Formats: sequence, structure tokens, C-alpha cells
Amino acid sequence: MVVKIRLKELARSRSGDKGNTCNIGLISRKPQYYPILLREVTAEKVKKHFGDFARGEVVRYEMPNIDALNYVLYEALNGGAASSIRSDNLGKCFGSALLKMWVEVEESEL
Repeated sequence: MVVKIRLKELARSRSGDKGNTCNIGLISRKPQYYPILLREVTAEKVKKHFGDFARGEVVRYEMPNIDALNYVLYEALNGGAASSIRSDNLGKCFGSALLKMWVEVEESEL
């Protein structure tokens, strides 16, 4: 049976920024969750999840040796900390926001 769960049930995150670029590390909570992350958390889905915040390209890097993924979101910070008028545009909050994404998994995968 397929169920929808929040990504936070499968992974942890760390994120940061440099200029107008955001970086998000997504680390699997258990090794058996890593294939789910590979399947469900594509660069395209991450870009869609962030909507207008991810104005540029989203690139995913795979790190199977540590069951993790790294995402680079270009043009995601409204110009960067020094030039943005957003109240909190820094990349630190993007990791938490990504963990709110819904993913579909088979109950047997959990």
C-alpha cells in the first residue's frame, strides 16, 4: 500500500547560502531510506516544491557512500542577503522547508 509522508520522516537536512545560491544537504535517517530519497526527491520535484523561490536551475548530487543527497538551488535567494528585501531569505531555512515536502512510499519500505 502506498502512503504519503513528510520527507522529515526519512531524512535530516542542513542548508546554507552563498550569494544568490542555496545549498541543501539531505541525509537519510536509515540506509534503507536512501533509495526512496533517490526516487522521490528529484531535482525537478525540489524545484517544484520551492515554487517561485527556486528561480534558477536545481542540481542534485548523489553521495551514496553516506546515504545523502546535495541540492544546489541557483537564483533562490532574491539576490542574496545583502540585496534582498525578503525578511528571511537566507539558505538556512531551506533545509527545514524541504523536509515538509510530501513523498510517496510503500509501507513495506518503512
